Amino acid sequence: MKTEIPYKIYLSENEMPTHYYNVRADMKKKPAPLLNPGTLKPMTAEELGGVFCSDLVAQELDDTTAYIAIPDEIRSFYKMYRPSPLVRAYELEKRLQTPAHIYYKFEGNNTSGSHKLNSAIAQAYYAKKQGLRGVTTETGAGQWGTALSMACAYLNLDCRVYMVKVSYEQKPFRREVMRTYGATVTPSPSMTTEVGRRILQEHPNTTGSLGCAISEAVEDALSRDGYRYVLGSVLSQVLLHQSVIGQEAKTAMDKYGIVPDIIIGCAGGGSNLGGLIAPFMGAQLRGENRYHFIAVEPASCPSLTRGRYAYDFCDTGNVCPMAKMYTLGSGFIPSANHAGGLRYHGMSPILSELYDQGLIEARAVEQTSVFEAAEYFARVEGILPAPESSHAIRVAIDEALKCKETGEEKNILFGLTGTGYFDLIAYQNYNDGTMTDYIPTDQELEASFATLPKVDR
Repeated sequence: MKTEIPYKIYLSENEMPTHYYNVRADMKKKPAPLLNPGTLKPMTAEELGGVFCSDLVAQELDDTTAYIAIPDEIRSFYKMYRPSPLVRAYELEKRLQTPAHIYYKFEGNNTSGSHKLNSAIAQAYYAKKQGLRGVTTETGAGQWGTALSMACAYLNLDCRVYMVKVSYEQKPFRREVMRTYGATVTPSPSMTTEVGRRILQEHPNTTGSLGCAISEAVEDALSRDGYRYVLGSVLSQVLLHQSVIGQEAKTAMDKYGIVPDIIIGCAGGGSNLGGLIAPFMGAQLRGENRYHFIAVEPASCPSLTRGRYAYDFCDTGNVCPMAKMYTLGSGFIPSANHAGGLRYHGMSPILSELYDQGLIEARAVEQTSVFEAAEYFARVEGILPAPESSHAIRVAIDEALKCKETGEEKNILFGLTGTGYFDLIAYQNYNDGTMTDYIPTDQELEASFATLPKVDR
């Protein structure tokens, strides 16, 4: 007798992951090391320790340990909102008239409204353990800044957030949530840092970028005793923390004998996608199973589909280490679209290496198509999705419709990273018909590629 799959598959607290999974341990070809921009040699723990917390540096440099224990204090915090549900989208399947089975891992069941809290509490915990006074960071759409402000409030740490100017203006309520949790929020680029003043002098009308905000946050941290910089995506340590998403999803699916054929995630810097696919990718790398992984990015900021695989600065001000990644150039300023969390110029070195090996497919989708899928999903499944998450929804629907054409009964899993209740201006623009699509020209990208540093590695 076939087991009926419930609408929502919940795990117990005892089934929560006890360890973070490090996919690099199963990669035969590891991601390239971070480089010191001055010497062009791999960054040492001592060098990274001037910017990041010491325990996080150890995690960043560890590419051999498969499982790293999650401290009890972090797991206790996770229990306030984890395990998160795995949802079978029965109604969406019915409306699409597809034989595909669609599942989504919903990460919006916390006040920050997204998956970002998984890494925020971990990074804040290690900062507190080190005896620091506070941390600095950047945020795009605001989910990461909100999550970090929550984590810092919980652990009584000061939190200083540089928010990309276009999002600061588009999402005032996201900003106010951060301030409610005690964070200082500054629109970036700003006049409060040297790098911010330089960027504004060169580009006085800029709407900002994550690269700009990173530069300001790093400068702020380096100028204050007892502070370190923390990052919400891209770095290996962040993907490590986010592996709880994929581990929970795999445990839930294994309970019912479900094997996903297609796994889809939105991709900006890589935290959500990397966390979702981690245990599945590990199984594939070990030869235990095979999956079709799809990274979905905005056509306005297409680092995987149109970027170059090269060493580049992680920030616009060129003060951070250099990473080998698919990049559009650290000076690339994407259009002021509403997928704020997907507007980073580069992709996680881990995901970049997996993509370069042909283990991940990448697709770029246009903004109006994304919001069409978002509204359809909201009306059918009852959750208003974040613009970032809606990129994955777009491709999940596309894949389900392909199954309708072919008659294939595939299992589709996608990551619903969070809710869109602070993104109503974007929905208003879509509903009013004023939303536009922007795709950078080849000439624009070539001009940005021309600024890539010359690294012979």
